[in-house]
Amino acid sequence: MQVHRLDQVQPAVLAIQGMLKKIDRLALSPASQRDLESILVRQVTRELDRLLPWQAGHGEATAVSAVRIGQAMGLHDEQLHLLELAALLHDIGLLMLPPHLQTGQEPPDTESYTTIQNHPRLGSIFLEPFPFLREVTVMIAHHHERWDGSGYPYGLRGEFIPLGARILAVADAFSAIHVPHTHDRFGRDRVALRILQISAGTQFDPLVVKTLVECCSEMQRAPLREQHHE
Repeated sequence: MQVHRLDQVQPAVLAIQGMLKKIDRLALSPASQRDLESILVRQVTRELDRLLPWQAGHGEATAVSAVRIGQAMGLHDEQLHLLELAALLHDIGLLMLPPHLQTGQEPPDTESYTTIQNHPRLGSIFLEPFPFLREVTVMIAHHHERWDGSGYPYGLRGEFIPLGARILAVADAFSAIHVPHTHDRFGRDRVALRILQISAGTQFDPLVVKTLVECCSEMQRAPLREQHHE
């Protein structure tokens, strides 16, 4: 299995490291620190979108769903902030893979798939030097673990998987599921949610899936209520 060493990655990735170092040196009030971290991490996300155009927007979409789930599950502001950062950066480990695996164009063979499975661990290693991302690295490292223990890279199961990682796994999948020939957003979301429900209890935490389903149902009802009050 071949992966890039962190000191051999392309200059754009080194530029990302420079952005993260700037954030780590900030000394502000907690609220201001969170706001600035979000702004600057979004700059990193835009760089990721440029380097991995086949998944442009995926980090932002994952962050929206992850925060929505976290709010519904009662996470406090700091936990929600860290969950958002983890969602924005969760695929940064893809930049550590060999170039031909960064395109997203060809179905991977067995050896390539094994290498790709390393990207959560590589992402956490990449972010590890930055103290403000310490908890974020844990979520990223485990966001491809499965509820039944058959996931990667460490094979954790059930509640041994950190809650943030379990939320991130569901939000990531919800954003990534492609439904062919479906252009209506709510139609696409219904199919995606059904797929997640089928995988609840094996791949995903059933409570997290249930929470996302309830959040999406609430969002669909909201426009009807707004029309009723006009």
